[in-house]
Amino acid sequence: MTTSIIVDTQRTVTPLWPVPQERRVVTVLFADIVGSTALVDRLDPEDVRALQRAYFDTVAGVLHRWQGVVEKYIGDAVMALFGARHSDGFDAYRAVRAGLEIQAALDRRPMVDDIRLRVRVGVATGEVVVDLGDVVTGGHGVASGAVITAAARLQERAAPGAVALCAATARATAGLITQRQLTPVPVAGRVPPVPVWHAIGPVRPGAVRHDGPLIGRRRELATIRDQLSGAIRERTPRWISLVGPTGSGRSRLLHELTRGLTTVDGVSVRWCVATCQPYPDQVLAPVAHLLRTLAGIRHSDGPAAVHDRLVAALTPLFPPTTVATAVPALQRMLTTPDGSAAALAGAAICREVLLRLAAHRPLIVAVDDLDRAAPTVSRFLHALFTAATERGLPLAVLTVHQPQWADTRPGPARPVTIGPLATVQSGRLLRHLLSRAGQPVALVDRLLPLVGGRPGHAAAYVTSVVDGADPAAPPLPEAVRRAVGAELDHLDGERRAVLMAAGTLGGLVSGAAVDRALGWASGRSAPALRALVGAGLLLPHHVDGYAFAAPALRQVAAERLPRALRAVFQRRAASVPHLDTVHRDANPPDQRADAVNGSAARSAEIVRLDTVGTRTGRLDAVFAALASAGPGGATSPTALRGRNPTPTMAARPAVSSPGTNRGAGLRRLRAVASAGDVPPTPAPLPPRSAGGDSPRDIERPAASIRTTPASSAGRWTLADVGTPPGKVRAIPRPPLIRRPDDLPASA
Repeated sequence: MTTSIIVDTQRTVTPLWPVPQERRVVTVLFADIVGSTALVDRLDPEDVRALQRAYFDTVAGVLHRWQGVVEKYIGDAVMALFGARHSDGFDAYRAVRAGLEIQAALDRRPMVDDIRLRVRVGVATGEVVVDLGDVVTGGHGVASGAVITAAARLQERAAPGAVALCAATARATAGLITQRQLTPVPVAGRVPPVPVWHAIGPVRPGAVRHDGPLIGRRRELATIRDQLSGAIRERTPRWISLVGPTGSGRSRLLHELTRGLTTVDGVSVRWCVATCQPYPDQVLAPVAHLLRTLAGIRHSDGPAAVHDRLVAALTPLFPPTTVATAVPALQRMLTTPDGSAAALAGAAICREVLLRLAAHRPLIVAVDDLDRAAPTVSRFLHALFTAATERGLPLAVLTVHQPQWADTRPGPARPVTIGPLATVQSGRLLRHLLSRAGQPVALVDRLLPLVGGRPGHAAAYVTSVVDGADPAAPPLPEAVRRAVGAELDHLDGERRAVLMAAGTLGGLVSGAAVDRALGWASGRSAPALRALVGAGLLLPHHVDGYAFAAPALRQVAAERLPRALRAVFQRRAASVPHLDTVHRDANPPDQRADAVNGSAARSAEIVRLDTVGTRTGRLDAVFAALASAGPGGATSPTALRGRNPTPTMAARPAVSSPGTNRGAGLRRLRAVASAGDVPPTPAPLPPRSAGGDSPRDIERPAASIRTTPASSAGRWTLADVGTPPGKVRAIPRPPLIRRPDDLPASA
């Protein structure tokens, strides 16, 4: 069974996956007619019927255009859901835009026989449980949650002709919608009064501020600079595609490039940059933005100022007769950058302007967030690049977008992927953000395992702490949840099921555990896991398992599942041995995530057991000494288990000093058998051998070697050789390790 979902202007088919319900953050819109009872009382039933049809058709058409799903009709009220089945991270924005458009379509306009309607609209955002199979227009009972009641209450408190927003919706649309905060309103059953905002209209695109030092990304910057410089130097146009997930710092890299690459071989370079807003009113809005940038036109300029600036920009490039005809066409495109023939003609002139600019001076055309734009913009860029290539112009095209976005046409783009920041770089960024926000720098240790190497996540966590979140256990910021939820919803049904089931499993994830959790045949999840690695959502681990690329991704994936289903998945997978058995219970989730992201993994020194034996030449003798103590002594397995409550001996080794007894160093060498038995403390070391090895050689450096069972079959792992607690990695048992004849079988 498949279901069709409208995403932007394209239709995709997503198969249903094995979970019938999800916990999702959605935006609910309630719209109702003001004074409908009095209106109906004075109208003929036939007129009421005609009025209702006109009203419902108008509202439903607007909701459908903004990808809302009409959940139910209640009298004259309409309830719609945004993000019920698919989220792009802008559900609240689409709902508010739909509410504003409903008001524009209905407010004080005659519907039937000069009858004018006024409506109230309330928009609220929150968590609900959604029946995925019923997410269709008219699917009553699709969603359940308190946010539905909140949207209805907001609608009741809204002024006629207004769109009232809750606090979560206002935060989700900040910077995209102009808002005005009102006096909090009392709501029955809620104390204190509920804060309310009124939506005014969409915000015009503006320049985003990027302050503070750039941390990391030197390699990506150097790669892109070399590509752009080569295109200009060789007069061979190149298309560079800067690819990264939301929060990876794509826009910041573009800002650094525009600021740093101003000349190539002493020749000045011109940048022409456009930013794509989510769901632009007109499909050619980014092209109009490019034209405004190169001509220096401001949104506040009147028609006369726009005309003069266009004339000044085109006069050095075209003859006067061409300027006279081109300027009016460009003005029309700036006024209405839609897909009409007049707007497309203006876009063609704009493309020729860019080509002639490149002939006079090297030009780089950059478009940020191209995945938000309509396919018309992509076709414009392809035509520009093709013409520049044919003419041999010093021109480069730089596009910035998310990994899941696919170009509408095959092109010559050279992708540059932005990966997560290294742990050290993430720490530096957090320290800078916390210092600038006046927060304790010590919070770095708490926040570092949560950001997953994404600068946007780091900024969101710091902002949440500044806004009053508990620094000891900061919740997942709303902005991060929206972005990560959109990453999940871009997956097809099977990959999404695999990722969400994997999110319920602690530590590293194995294919066997995912298969068991979902009730699938062995090996069925393997292709999906490999695809998730290719998409950058999972990272392959050296013990043949998988780790989440971002901690927030694991949390959102797991929390999407209802509680009962989460428990079922965990219970099914419990019988599959976990891959990260070393200190699995000792390390909190944030430390395990840190290890996955590279901090602990790079810090720990991983030494194979047979390598240790070769290096010291006396490992067999040490194991023999370990076996010499009787099981009934003070260091018997029972006694040791009584002192250590966990199966692994995780005590930090003491640092030896020159005056300490060298025998104490050997007591720090402890092994744990697969069944949980702990070998006894060794007897005194044997004397110096003929080969010159001594107890001091065996002990150096003063470190602990801890082995833990990888499974109940007696496989061993070795970890934490000379590393502090928490910096741990697990490795499989070496294939063959010689054991002295007198070593206990449990070893």
